[in-house]
Amino acid sequence: MKLTGRCTPLVLLALVACGCSQELPEPGMLTVAIAASPNNLDPRFGTDSYSARAQQLLYTDLLRLDDNSRLAPGLAESWETDDYKTYRLHLRPGVRFHDGHELTSKDVLYTFNTILDSRNASPLRGAYRQVDSITAVDPYTIEFVLKEPSGAFLINLVVRIVPDGAGRELRDHPIGTGPYEFVSFSADDRLVVKAFPEYFEGRARNNGVTLKVIPDDIMRGLELRKRTSQLVVNDLVPDIAYQLEKEGLHLDQATGMNYQYLGFNLRDPILQDVRVRHAIGYAIDRQSIVEYLRRGLAVQAVGMLSPTNWAFEPDVFDFTYDPDTARRLLDQAGYPDPDGDGPRPRLSLTLKVSSATEFNRLQSAVIQQNLREVGIELDVRTYEFATLYADIIKGNFQMYTLQWAGGATADPDILRRVFHSQQVPPAGFNRGHLSDPALDQLIEAASLATSLEDRKLRYGKVQKRVAELAPYISLWIETNIALSQPELRGVHLTPQTDFTFLRNVSR
Repeated sequence: MKLTGRCTPLVLLALVACGCSQELPEPGMLTVAIAASPNNLDPRFGTDSYSARAQQLLYTDLLRLDDNSRLAPGLAESWETDDYKTYRLHLRPGVRFHDGHELTSKDVLYTFNTILDSRNASPLRGAYRQVDSITAVDPYTIEFVLKEPSGAFLINLVVRIVPDGAGRELRDHPIGTGPYEFVSFSADDRLVVKAFPEYFEGRARNNGVTLKVIPDDIMRGLELRKRTSQLVVNDLVPDIAYQLEKEGLHLDQATGMNYQYLGFNLRDPILQDVRVRHAIGYAIDRQSIVEYLRRGLAVQAVGMLSPTNWAFEPDVFDFTYDPDTARRLLDQAGYPDPDGDGPRPRLSLTLKVSSATEFNRLQSAVIQQNLREVGIELDVRTYEFATLYADIIKGNFQMYTLQWAGGATADPDILRRVFHSQQVPPAGFNRGHLSDPALDQLIEAASLATSLEDRKLRYGKVQKRVAELAPYISLWIETNIALSQPELRGVHLTPQTDFTFLRNVSR
């Protein structure tokens, strides 16, 4: 399929011709345009990327990931284990919640107890199947005891802590220990936060942040052009980003970890057949998507883990663009070509995608055309992000495209959360309902490994098995970009595209 890498005239015309009214930000405030609204400001329940970005402003993780995706102190300033079974974490004294009370181990204990309570149906619960007990040893010490040793456990403590006793009201009125405190939230419009003067790492260099929901790519570009927004991170199609850079806005780029994929419902009678999934993998021209649609601002993905990840396994099965092989696999799966060069398809499928970005529409059109060329009729349906995400959690789909963002893929234990048969929602993220006993055994063995070398070896075997099963078709890993007004200082892109850097941005 031939694609063009040039910016469409309609996009350029809209960027040049629109004369919309000005709504300039308040002095000292930073306005960031985002493509979709956060679903839930409670970190125990809101796991989509837009919720996570908002939560990063309002809460602090117990442990953090640094720019190299290694564990670093957060609310816990240190930790220790002698046997990989008992982990003790020591909290920073003097950390304050936005309501003024001091963080203690009671808050940490409460956060994890509510996650583990099955009545709450937290999607984080599946990460803690190995936990035997959690104890608040003293006001600044929290102890986790596992049922068996695990070298993968600490990554599961990259969790935002909520106040003791907090209920579901955090969804829309959060209280945390982060650099900003809540002001207001209007779903599908904006979240406004203000600098928290008692933040333990120092007051933010700006007075506050507005996350402004602008669902349309062109309108987000116009927000920057009119200076009614100062910053967009990743939520711009490459053509618009490059055009705005030519007009004087500042473009930052950095190696990223955001992983775009095509997911399958493996309870579907057609998609249960691995030959059909492989046929779809061979039919998609991923290189054209990266080269022309992404304008080179991505690399083809081999699996969930980035090639920069310490546990990345390069020697796995991967798809090449090979329509002939796709057709042979469909023949073998019992879907022969019904009329040669005629218009009738071998089979029909439905793909659900988010309407949050124009790129999603363009990429879906490429995939639709690629599959049509091998005899698969694809019905592409677009939804607002919240509707799409709810359908995926419920298993109400055949195929969908989504993106795992940033820190979610920093540690290979994410493979357990996504592909183990016991990690289906609400316990985990196995949304396609993959069930493979051999893979489960490999994952369980990897979870018990303690040394870095052993973990890398065992998770390498997991990656190989996942690649063969193809519950996902890996599309690409994003190159992070930020478009900002030239007077902004302190813009710093991390591989995880965390929004925590916003506290250091000034103008």
